[in-house]
Amino acid sequence: MATDLNAPLGQNRKERPARKRDLRRLLRYCGLGSGALAVIGLTAWSALSPGLLSHSPATPGASEATAAAEQTRAVGGGKAQNPSGSLNRSGALSGAHVEEVLADDGATVRKYTPRPRESGGPALIDAGTARGQDPRMAALPNESLLEDSPEGRLPVIGPDGLRPMDQYARPWSGARGTRIAIVVGGLGLSQTGTQRVIRNLPPEVTLAFAAAGNSLQRWMQEARRDGHEILLQVPMESFDDPNDDPGPHALRVSSDAGKNLAALHRSMGQITNYTGIMNYLGGRFLSNADALEPVMRDLGRRGLLFLDDGTSAQSLSGTLAGAFDVPHGFADLMLDAELSRNAILRRLDELERIARRNGTAIGVASAFDESVAAIAEWIEEAGGRGIEVVGVAALVKDPKQN
Repeated sequence: MATDLNAPLGQNRKERPARKRDLRRLLRYCGLGSGALAVIGLTAWSALSPGLLSHSPATPGASEATAAAEQTRAVGGGKAQNPSGSLNRSGALSGAHVEEVLADDGATVRKYTPRPRESGGPALIDAGTARGQDPRMAALPNESLLEDSPEGRLPVIGPDGLRPMDQYARPWSGARGTRIAIVVGGLGLSQTGTQRVIRNLPPEVTLAFAAAGNSLQRWMQEARRDGHEILLQVPMESFDDPNDDPGPHALRVSSDAGKNLAALHRSMGQITNYTGIMNYLGGRFLSNADALEPVMRDLGRRGLLFLDDGTSAQSLSGTLAGAFDVPHGFADLMLDAELSRNAILRRLDELERIARRNGTAIGVASAFDESVAAIAEWIEEAGGRGIEVVGVAALVKDPKQN
């Protein structure tokens, strides 16, 4: 007689009704699925509404707009989906409009755009006018910064307020540290000398073209393509005139304002793409306020800087530049008063000491072979000592920036 002990394991076992077994299995799987769906749904809801779980009810004194916003957050997680699929959100105290987009992989991409400042909100900081020109266009002038005149095409401030000084300035790193500007003048007077300067000096050096030079437009374009910031040297009456003759179109104390401005504009029309004016000689002219004032007023109207070579202790350029909002700088040292390599290198070391003491320094030199060789050698080593050589526009005192 067969019993359970003699029967093979699992045989002769009573079968449960199929309907009850299927029902239990369905209920078990449905229970697990519902729990998983609930966890997934809660997680997704929390991720898309980071402030929802910590949200507190609106206080009785809240405005109607705040109450409406709170109701929207309670119902839809603080987001309203637009037809394009973007999720827009903007917090009550946010200084920006936030747009959230759900990517195909489920990630949330946030885009921040500024909105008008409201009371109590964050301040928007104006970083100032951007400086510099696209290197690919550096040899070409910005047409909106030029005006036609009987003396040629002259620089002016653009309709949007952009100054030539800002457009043609050489960009620099913006890092805190010791900065030096080196200006080499007299370009255009000698063709071979000008070519040697542009070929041998690094683009960090500012080049000053003499208004009485030759082929200035050609050399300007070559210098700009190489990355140099440039100035225009304007001849001015010296104390030792006529022994130290600045030339036939110099600005003179004895000339009236109209004649001096015509001479200034004639020099300005020789080239374009310069950040400002530098004096050539000019001790007598720079010390006479009546003669200098119309010139400074004109430079301020045109958005140009003025660099004083620092050779005249009686110069009034700084005082008048401040009165007419002209960006202004003084050279700290004449680098090649003694024309020998070792003497120029010593002056460059002295310029470095001034810069380390004051933070910045400006040195000027002429386009002599000895000067070019010494400056190129010194700059090659200056970077290793933490010196940044910058265009002169980065170091002038700018009334609109200071």
